[in-house]
Amino acid sequence: MQTESPNGSVTYLEAIGQAMMAEMDADPNVFLIGEDVGQFGGAFKVTKGFLEKFGARRVVDTPIAETGFTGLAAGAALVGLRPVVEFQFADFISCAFDPIINVMARHFYRTGDPMPVTMRAPFGARLRAGPTHSQSVESYFAHVPGLKIVMPGTVQDAAGLLISSIRDNNPVLYLENKYLYRRLRSDGPLSLEPVPLGKAKVVREGRDVTLITYSAGVSQGLEVAEELDKDGVSVEVIDVRTLVPLDVETIVDSVKKTSRAVVLHEAARRMGYGAEIAAEVQERCFWHLDQPVVRIAAKNTPVPTSPPLEDAMIPQPAEIAETLQKVARA
Repeated sequence: MQTESPNGSVTYLEAIGQAMMAEMDADPNVFLIGEDVGQFGGAFKVTKGFLEKFGARRVVDTPIAETGFTGLAAGAALVGLRPVVEFQFADFISCAFDPIINVMARHFYRTGDPMPVTMRAPFGARLRAGPTHSQSVESYFAHVPGLKIVMPGTVQDAAGLLISSIRDNNPVLYLENKYLYRRLRSDGPLSLEPVPLGKAKVVREGRDVTLITYSAGVSQGLEVAEELDKDGVSVEVIDVRTLVPLDVETIVDSVKKTSRAVVLHEAARRMGYGAEIAAEVQERCFWHLDQPVVRIAAKNTPVPTSPPLEDAMIPQPAEIAETLQKVARA
């Protein structure tokens, strides 16, 4: 069972656990299913204590069979349950493409009936886990109509967005950055109020350039923005929070104010979600832009296991700072 630290703050990981526990307490139709979610407490211990509290009928350990337990979750949703599926690593969600894309995402269009499945998937690099345990998978699914995609970048959003995802009647892919699990901590007690899906947040006001990002890019961007402020560069930081639906209006309002835009994400640059954001900005803000929209992203290569190579592959603070400074002062 997740607990708060003595000063009342919680980690990103604890926020996810507390949100799930609150929803399971409130709604007996919510249940967990996935590999090692029960006796082992989850690969990263997010669900530690859940089996003891809720029992094996609501915390279901499965074989290593992503296609099978994802299809089972879809069937459970059809009879009124609200499954929360955990993939140990987002990389292996590819095994479940068929039930996600051809069953869950199409169901409401075909029948008009709800499909309330939340799919939790730890993703991302920086843990030296190599090419098959470090991928960012958001763009694979953003192209598919019928799915919602949530990528929290703060502790509070990790809880609030998960609660909204579980309550939503559509299939939701909830991507949690495992690098943030124990590194990101709230400033105080956690609120378990839902955070609406499809609403971006201006997490830092600025005047010279807009940085549009999500997930680990939020804390990374804020740190860089604080340093650049000492050099007279004022960066506005937007956390999009949900990729689908995307709050384009908040992004557009900010870019119209600053006249410059940089998009940051950890996924590979080619066909990354930043290209979608950049296209929206270009189409809607063309006459307001003083510079072309710039993307900062990972190199187009599998994630290396070697620490120096992995660091060279993904965006680093120096690259982010240099890019923002260049765009702001051009």
